[in-house]
Amino acid sequence: MNRGQILVVDDDRNILELMKIRLESANYLVATAADEDDASRMIKDEVFDIAIVDLQLVRSDGIELMQNMHMIHPDMPVIILTAYGTIESAVNAMKKGAYSYLTKPFDGRDLLLQIEKALEKRHLTTEINRLKGIITERYDFSNIIARSRKMQEVLEQVIRIAGTDSTIYISGDSGTGKELIAKATHLLSERKDKSFVDINCAAIPESLLESELFGHEKGAFTGAIRTRGGLFTQANGGTVFLDEIGDMPLSIQAKLLRVLQERRFYPIGSKEPIEVNVRLIVATNKDLEKEVAKGQFREDLFYRIHVIPIFIPSLKERKEDIPPLVDHFLKQFSKEMNKKIKGITPQAMQQLMLQDWPGNVRQLKNTIEYAVAMTLDDVITEDLLQTQKEIEQVDHKPLKEAKAVFERSYIVQLMDMTQGNVSKAAQLAGKYRADFYNLLKKYDISPTDFKK
Repeated sequence: MNRGQILVVDDDRNILELMKIRLESANYLVATAADEDDASRMIKDEVFDIAIVDLQLVRSDGIELMQNMHMIHPDMPVIILTAYGTIESAVNAMKKGAYSYLTKPFDGRDLLLQIEKALEKRHLTTEINRLKGIITERYDFSNIIARSRKMQEVLEQVIRIAGTDSTIYISGDSGTGKELIAKATHLLSERKDKSFVDINCAAIPESLLESELFGHEKGAFTGAIRTRGGLFTQANGGTVFLDEIGDMPLSIQAKLLRVLQERRFYPIGSKEPIEVNVRLIVATNKDLEKEVAKGQFREDLFYRIHVIPIFIPSLKERKEDIPPLVDHFLKQFSKEMNKKIKGITPQAMQQLMLQDWPGNVRQLKNTIEYAVAMTLDDVITEDLLQTQKEIEQVDHKPLKEAKAVFERSYIVQLMDMTQGNVSKAAQLAGKYRADFYNLLKKYDISPTDFKK
C-alpha cells in the first residue's frame, strides 16, 4: 500500500538512485529531480507529501529551493541532506522552515524514521486545519486560535483522542476555552451527528441539578407537573459535557459515579432504569486532587473521570495568540456594531501584550468589545484599553523580570507584524539577524508559529 509520495532533489544521480530504491522498498511513491528547474516544475504539477532536498545544488542552495516550494505548498515538510562539514548550514535551514536534516552518508533506518515523523507532522497539521474548518463551519468557532506551540499541542491531543470513547478531563483557568475544546472533540468523534449536551454544574442549585442531569417522573416532587428527561437521556448516543464539575455537590457525585459504572440510572421518582450510551467530557478550573484531599470531591469519582487529561494553558502562557485573537475580535465586533475599524495601534498592542490576563481569552474579548464600542476613530488606541479596571491593575515586577517580559512581548509583536520573517523583524528591531536569532532562542519563540 502506498504510504506517501516523496520528491527527492539531488544533483548526485547515485544518491537519487539509492534513495529511490530504499524508499520504494518501504512502499513510498518516489519522484526524483537532479536540478532546481526540474524540482520547481514538478512541485507545481504534483502534490507531494514530503520533499528531501540536498543543501548544495548546481546553481543555488537547497534552502532557496525549499522556500520556493513552501510558497506553493506551505505545509509540506522538507528534509535537508547535507555533508558533515555543513551541519551549521543545515541547522540554519531548519530555522528557515526545514523539518529536519540528515548528514551524508546517511543511515537508511534513520532516513525512514525521519520520513515517518515528518509525515505524521504533516498529517497532524492537516487534521488541525480540518478541525478549524469544521468548527468554523458548524459552530462559527473560528476564534480557536492556535498559533502558539502550546495550543497547537492541545489541538494535536484533541485529534488523537477524538475517535475514542474514553472520558476526557479538561482543566485550566476560567476563560481559557475549555468548552470550545470539548465541542471540538465532539465534532471530530464518531458521535458528531448525535447531541452535544452541556451543563454548568456551578450554575444549577443542588436541589435542581439531579433532575437536570437524570430527569424526573411527574409528581416526583413539588413542581414536577410533567415527566421530564434529563441531559443524559437527551445525549444518548452523543456527548455529555459537565463544566465546572469541581462544584458538583457530593450527593450528586455519588449518583454520577454510579451512572459511569453501570451506564444506567433512575430518574427521580422512577422505578425503571434508563440505559444510556454517552461519551463524558468534564472540565474544571479547580485542582481536584486538592479538593479530594479536603474531602470536597470523591476520590473514586476523580479517578473515574481523570482518564485522558487535557490542560488548557492560560493566555499569559501563550502570548503569541494575543495578536491573532485581537484581530479576530476586532473583525467580529466591528461587524456586529457596524463600524469600520482598521486595526490597533502598536502602542495599544504593546499594552495588551504586557498584561497577565487573569480572565484569559474571555477578558481579552471583553476588553476589545469595550474598545470597539467606545472608539470614535477607525483605529483602537491605547487610552481605550487603559480604561479597563483589570488592565489598570498592573503587577509590579522587579526591573530585570519586567524587562524580560517586555522584551519577549516586543519580539512576539514584531514576529506577528512580519509574519515570521526574521530578517524583517531584525531590521525593525535594529538588530543583526544573528543577534535576533539569539533572542528568539532565549525566549523559545519559533518563527514558523507566525507564518500565515
